[in-house]
Amino acid sequence: MDLKRNERPENEGHLAALNEAPADGARLPVPVAAAAPRRVRVGLIAASLAALLLLAGGGGYWWKQLHPSLPAGISFSNGRIEADEVDIATKYAGRIAELFVDIGDMVSPAQVVARMDTRDIEQSLSKSEAQGREAQHAIEQAEAILVQQKAQQTLAAQEIERTRELVQKGWATRELLDQRQQQLDAANAGTAAAQAQVSRAQRTLDAARHDADFYRVQIADNTLIAPKRGRIQYRLANIGEVLPAGGKVFTLLDFSYVYMDIYLPTEIAGKIRVGNEARIVLDAYPNHPIPANVAFVASKSQFTPKTVETKSERDKLMFRVRVRIDQQRLLAHSDSIRSGLPGVTFIRWDPSITWPKNLEAAP
Repeated sequence: MDLKRNERPENEGHLAALNEAPADGARLPVPVAAAAPRRVRVGLIAASLAALLLLAGGGGYWWKQLHPSLPAGISFSNGRIEADEVDIATKYAGRIAELFVDIGDMVSPAQVVARMDTRDIEQSLSKSEAQGREAQHAIEQAEAILVQQKAQQTLAAQEIERTRELVQKGWATRELLDQRQQQLDAANAGTAAAQAQVSRAQRTLDAARHDADFYRVQIADNTLIAPKRGRIQYRLANIGEVLPAGGKVFTLLDFSYVYMDIYLPTEIAGKIRVGNEARIVLDAYPNHPIPANVAFVASKSQFTPKTVETKSERDKLMFRVRVRIDQQRLLAHSDSIRSGLPGVTFIRWDPSITWPKNLEAAP
């Protein structure tokens, strides 16, 4: 019994040693955490794999719900919605005087979007108009002279006729007849000269009018208008900037031509024809298939583009196919159009196949 009472635990000496500070002031070693057992690491790896499998299964379930198995006459591929970009640029070099729209604004055909400084052209127009008025005055003056010359011509013709009669009766000399003939010739020459003067003044007036019309065309061309309906995508210049001929002011997204390019393998592309019906399902609107039609099928194969546009291997040759959305539908839903939205295009190359319910055209 005494022995048991006097017994000390096996690690009691170690605890005492830890509590006692070393005599020489040496630092104690920092304890290091023991490595996790191997079975813990295996469990973490298994849990991660299970999470990945669950995520993949959920994605596959979502894809099957959205795109169930398709009939043999329908093929699909990935792509992006694109709209044609139209640059609104200057025809002549000049300084921007006014801007009437900005980025994001919807514009209509023939809507004025900018105006260039045309004060110098307007001065040239005023000069041409003044020259036209001067030419008109010259025409009036030449026509008055022509009337005068014609009157003298008529008088000279009458006098020579009377002189001939007098000469035949012996009441006038031959010399007087020659004088009357010279007066008639002079009147004829004067009439011809007056007529030429009228024609020259008319040509001067025409030239002045053409110059004025030219300057009016220049002024009109310096008023920049939207060629089509669409949305302003970029504003590339500011008021006061001097641009060269062809300088870009705006970039417009043309909503009358919206399309998606996809890439299909040879065995599918060979069955597709221009005009085949298609459906575009955008990631942003997965439950609203957009009706479209095939507008172009490449006649030559090419290398597969970026992986975002196709799931096939990159070294496989593909054919580019373009599907286009109907213009009337675009005008009705122009506010929802966004260039660059990714999605999937389904093409029905077998007309006898009925579209699945989830791909029926949305209103």
